Amino acid sequence: MELPSDIAYLDVEVPSTPLMLAEPPGDPERTRACADAIATQLSNAKSPAVLVDLDVDRFGVAAEVMELAEKMQLPVAVLNTAKAVIDETFSHYLGVYNGGASEPHVREAIETSDCLLSIGYRPIEANSGDFTASLPANTIRARGHSVDVGHDNYQAVTLNEVLRGVIGLVQRAPNRPLRKPLAAATVDLKDSTVKLTQAAYWRAIQGYIRPGDVLLADNGTSYAIFGLKLPAHCTVIGSINWGSIGYSIGALLGALTAAPNRRHLLLVGDGSFQESAQELSTILRHDHKPVILLINNGGYTIERGYIGKSEPYNDIANWAYANLPRVFRPNTTARSFVVKTTSDLQTALNAPNDTLVFIESIMDPHDAPVPVINSSNKGADIDYGPRGPQRRDNLQLKPVK
Repeated sequence: MELPSDIAYLDVEVPSTPLMLAEPPGDPERTRACADAIATQLSNAKSPAVLVDLDVDRFGVAAEVMELAEKMQLPVAVLNTAKAVIDETFSHYLGVYNGGASEPHVREAIETSDCLLSIGYRPIEANSGDFTASLPANTIRARGHSVDVGHDNYQAVTLNEVLRGVIGLVQRAPNRPLRKPLAAATVDLKDSTVKLTQAAYWRAIQGYIRPGDVLLADNGTSYAIFGLKLPAHCTVIGSINWGSIGYSIGALLGALTAAPNRRHLLLVGDGSFQESAQELSTILRHDHKPVILLINNGGYTIERGYIGKSEPYNDIANWAYANLPRVFRPNTTARSFVVKTTSDLQTALNAPNDTLVFIESIMDPHDAPVPVINSSNKGADIDYGPRGPQRRDNLQLKPVK
């Protein structure tokens, strides 16, 4: 927010009552017609499903989406831009849909649906599996104030009123079990001899997250968070749409200020952290108590997946990251850890969170979650084309087979 200095001191008239952010109602006739059209298609379908983007949160209709899904036994998938908008403990929550990067059961349910209700869908490369998403041709496309059903476009309607109308019109369906993914293999986090890997790290983080947490994921291998299943009432803050490396430390400060009574977890890499590390000083100044989980792997590992696996332009200067809380605030009570093994990590995660906790995890520069590597490889193909330099030997990270 910017205020010109030559007017910032002027007195202005202000309302005497609190600002009411009430949304104007939609047109009743159009709302009824739209709800009827959607209800008819959903009711006649054999494999209906719902796909959710961030508008479900912005327009406050997550409860309506889940009520409709519960009544009709509809599987609900989200884009990664809407991670945690739908309660992931909800019995009909399916997972994250990201085109070709989706779990097979999620991709099948969305792409083969004979009546897909999408809400606020805005595809870009980062939430469509690098443009591999393939929604059915007859997808119902609902937005904040308009809906497309087949060739019909309904204007001057609101998401809340349309969804409430649909809920009132459809019949309750018999229980239909969701297809679930196979459980992941486990790693012994107590074995002090096991070198810390990305795979073990993210399994440990999965077990560390609590209901109600606020999770901030910066760009990079921290995108692995989108593959985790979150407890109820969590909030995810990410920069999927604009890819701003390093934004998360400042965003952490803002989120802590807005919701100081919730636990905040920052998931960030060393490269992203160096972009705006000084915001840690303000976090400490205000005595905030987040858990900062930093991966120190010597640079921009996600970029190594694009090109330049061992090139110096993907390397960064190594900092003593875990010492920074004391650098920025010498009298700090923050707890800092440098972890190199799975046992070290578990010890750090067991530390009390009555003050700021800073965990620096040392990992191999060439270790990354498989979905992140695959996305980087695909991104390079899009950027450089099929005959680009990424095709040369040993210039990219590749998933271990």
